[in-house]
Amino acid sequence: MQFRSRRSEREVEEDESELDNEFKVEDLQDTFSTKSSSWRNMYPFNSLRNYYSRQDSIGNSSNSRGGTGRDLTADGDHSRKYIIHPENWWYVAWTNFIVIWAVYSSFFTPLEFAFFRGLPENLFLLDIAGQIVFFVDIILCFFVAYRDPHSYCLVYDLNRIAFRYLKSRFLVDFLGCFPWDFIYKASGRKELVRYMLWIRLSRALRVTEFFEKLEKDIRINYLFTRIIKLFVVELYCTHTAACIFYYLATTLPPSKEGYTWIGSLQLGDYSYTNFRNIDLWTRYITALYFAVVTMATVGYGDIHAVNTREMIFVMMYVSLDMILGAYLLGNMTALIVKGSKTEKFRDKMAELIKYMNRNKLGKNIYKEIKGHVRLQYESSHTDAAALQDLPLATRAKAIKVHEEFFLPGEVIVEEGGISDQLYFLCDGKLDEIANSEDTQLEGSLPRIPIYSSIGDISVLCGIPEPRMVQASELSRLLRIDKQSLIDVTDIYFSDGRIIINNLLEGKESNLRDKILKSDITLLIEKHETELTTRLNCAANDGDLHRLRHLVEAGADPNKIDYNGQSPLHLAASKGYEDITQFLIQKRVEINLTDNFGKSPLFEAIKNGHDSIASLLVKAGASLSIDNPGSCLCETVARKDLNFLKRLLANGINPNSKNYDLRTPLHLAASEGLYRESVILLDSGASVFATDRWGRTPLDEARIGGNQDLLKLLETTEITQMSELSNSYERSQDKLPKKKCTVFSGYPWDHRDGRSIGVVLWVPETIEKLVTIAKEQLSMHGACCILSEDGGKILEVSLISAEQKLFLASDEV
Repeated sequence: MQFRSRRSEREVEEDESELDNEFKVEDLQDTFSTKSSSWRNMYPFNSLRNYYSRQDSIGNSSNSRGGTGRDLTADGDHSRKYIIHPENWWYVAWTNFIVIWAVYSSFFTPLEFAFFRGLPENLFLLDIAGQIVFFVDIILCFFVAYRDPHSYCLVYDLNRIAFRYLKSRFLVDFLGCFPWDFIYKASGRKELVRYMLWIRLSRALRVTEFFEKLEKDIRINYLFTRIIKLFVVELYCTHTAACIFYYLATTLPPSKEGYTWIGSLQLGDYSYTNFRNIDLWTRYITALYFAVVTMATVGYGDIHAVNTREMIFVMMYVSLDMILGAYLLGNMTALIVKGSKTEKFRDKMAELIKYMNRNKLGKNIYKEIKGHVRLQYESSHTDAAALQDLPLATRAKAIKVHEEFFLPGEVIVEEGGISDQLYFLCDGKLDEIANSEDTQLEGSLPRIPIYSSIGDISVLCGIPEPRMVQASELSRLLRIDKQSLIDVTDIYFSDGRIIINNLLEGKESNLRDKILKSDITLLIEKHETELTTRLNCAANDGDLHRLRHLVEAGADPNKIDYNGQSPLHLAASKGYEDITQFLIQKRVEINLTDNFGKSPLFEAIKNGHDSIASLLVKAGASLSIDNPGSCLCETVARKDLNFLKRLLANGINPNSKNYDLRTPLHLAASEGLYRESVILLDSGASVFATDRWGRTPLDEARIGGNQDLLKLLETTEITQMSELSNSYERSQDKLPKKKCTVFSGYPWDHRDGRSIGVVLWVPETIEKLVTIAKEQLSMHGACCILSEDGGKILEVSLISAEQKLFLASDEV
């Protein structure tokens, strides 16, 4: 937006002059100053005044270390006194002084190279003075702090400052300070030494930097600054070309001066024969005239190239002039149109300064706003104007998220404030500050990890922010406002669920509950419920095409409806083998149970879909029922033999019990269901199971009076009893052997601990143990085994390993 189009140029200049009486516009500085009392009393709003007072306390603590935020230093405070701050007033004055010498050196170097073969004494002393000035500047560069290009914090480490300067332009600056004219004379006037003078042209970069600062200074008219800069560029190019033109003429010996552009020149009655003897000013003006008319290509032919070298240089010069002319014309056109980015920045900055002065916001706030606007001007890449040529749908997606940069010390979110902007940290460092007291007491601030979200609590829950987040170095963040976030999640709610899940990580339980109850979360859940209903309807209708389309569009096939059923439940119950196969390929949850405790495999078995049951079993499904006893009893009561066989074939325990502790065999025996009883007994149902009243299935059969069933159960009882006995014997054989120590006599006869006994393996029976002990201890008569307490042991199962036993007479 062009602010100047609404007012006259004179009014704008008057406004800027009035503003500059109070504030001085400079480059990006430290965000917070140590002096805060001057504006604190001016600010009319208490809440914001307290906020900025807290910022000053933070700024004070950081500035006491010599910079904004966390300055990068390794030398400690003892070396800080040798460091020069780049905004120091006397160093700024020194840089302006260096610019004057840079202008002189940039223009005098081509002149010295072309017109002098050894400087006269007065110019030689001036040249030496200039080189001394630049040498002093080299020394100062080793002590000037700089801003880290990544963190934008001031670096006060002497080693880092020196290394940075050494690897940048130190060598060029150092070679430029050499007294090349003196070296040229001392070397026997070798022409090659004079070429080293061109190293000093690197000082022209200082002039370029000076003009860049002037362009951003709203105290100076932008049009005037640009015209002066373009004029200096044109003058410098023609000046250098004029010097090279004259130098080409001097490379020929005096006897061949007539074969040069100036030696063969005759303007009117004036001849340039023996041009070396003509005064310096006339020679320079003639060469400059030749360069200007050649650049403008409007020469009258009075001056032209004569020899081959001059022709080659003229061709090169004219070719470069076409580029220079296009540059000059393009810049002049931009000045007339008044649409450059720098001019827009200047107009915006002028309006902001007027607003801050009118509302008396204070110098600290002014510096913060000015620094942030300057940073956005220099670093922003998300200007919406750059997206205007994109399609509307693409542009609508791209401009939802904005990129922002924050300087060290700038606050992203304020503690206690309610924000509608959600930030994501992409690059840089942010610190979490609970309050000003914590900032002053703690040596290090909690660091916020990269890719973290800032402001999510306020945006999602609508509650004040519990923390203040501040940039400790130059940071890049992505910002999206709440309404845009709602619009995006309304369309891409599957991605919105991912965002919510990421935001829930690391949050306390109360904050998690508030996020889960937020408007955005409820909106996502609404869309998920609607999509789940559509997905289940497609599965229930057997519409594989619609189901596949919904899944590819982002629907989650694991989502359940209000009954807890997934699409796999419905496909298995309906017998849709193609849909079941598709869902298995999508790796859905196979063993998911609904609100009634039924899994997809159960639904397939219940409805007789054996092929689907086989698919589910191959995919790893297992039959799991919440109340298998009740399910089997109900199946037996319904006399559903096929379903009963499928349940038992898929691993349901036939001895599962219902709420009365009755097994399916209890129910079959009481009802006289012979075929059901046979199926249960073949599957391993036990006839010894008892219900809550202590009755077995055999007791139920006796009461029912079905003789065939009673005979079946009695036969099964004998068989199962035999199997239990054999199993018990096998288990006994597998039991590990136990050792014991047997002494002769009674326990109280061996309390001195000096008796000798025998160590034996414990046999199967107590009688066998007595017989073996009598043989080993040479005892006769009736004997028994006693414990250490004098108790008589009647079974070997009562003997523990390593127990002491006593073989005593059994006669009373």
